[in-house]
Amino acid sequence: MQKKLPAHKVYRYNKTIEFLKKSLPAPATILDLGVRNDFSEIMESHGYTVFNTNGEDFDFMPEVVKNFKVDAVTSFEVFEHLISPFNILREIDCDKLITTVPLKLWFASAYRSKTDMWDRHYHEFEDWQFDWLLEKSGWEIKEKSKWISPVNKLGFRPILRRFTPRYYAVSAEKKSL
Repeated sequence: MQKKLPAHKVYRYNKTIEFLKKSLPAPATILDLGVRNDFSEIMESHGYTVFNTNGEDFDFMPEVVKNFKVDAVTSFEVFEHLISPFNILREIDCDKLITTVPLKLWFASAYRSKTDMWDRHYHEFEDWQFDWLLEKSGWEIKEKSKWISPVNKLGFRPILRRFTPRYYAVSAEKKSL
């Protein structure tokens, strides 16, 4: 039995799976950066074969991505946690990358959990910054999308979240040398 997810996660996951299916139709084999999670199961329910990494610190072990032969690498809200996402992006030994990152919001500081030292954002990108990172690390952007992150709370920032894009999705292919 699948657990009930909060509405904001359902919204984000639906947008993400739509983007993934458009960029990489199933069946396909994916290396999803990060430990197994709710979205790993959602991808599998849509016909993908999914491998996950085991919680390695990609700043110290970017080469872990070379241990898999897959059709694509996915990374959903991972690169913002890294000090140097450039290193792992260069190490990916696959021709296709589908990724999402949270966008920098002018009305909110970068996310930092007070209880989980790993759940912090070193980077929150503007779209042009993330594009530049991908291009500089050897990727050619093929498709992009943005979406909001609505939450059912009261306040000025929750209202702004209904209109301001929070997530940025990119499909890219490895540049030919």
